[in-house]
Amino acid sequence: MMSSDLFTIEYRLHGERKAFVIRLEQMTNAEAWHWASCDAGVALIPRYGQQNIKRVSRPLAEKYGITDVRWRGSATLDWSTGSAP
Repeated sequence: MMSSDLFTIEYRLHGERKAFVIRLEQMTNAEAWHWASCDAGVALIPRYGQQNIKRVSRPLAEKYGITDVRWRGSATLDWSTGSAP
């Protein structure tokens, strides 16, 4: 079974539901708010290896109409059986 670091982030932008899947090593609430801001076009998407980019915080994201950010790990499939564990 392969392990993947896929996460689904769901949020609302001016009341409209949005969702996307992202691959990261780890996810936190702060990371979820930043990546939701990136998806909404508010924040910059960091280039590979660029660690000093300013992250968008929850209060700043909310000023741009981003609310209800939630995240979860995506299901991992066992490719030998074709089903989720």
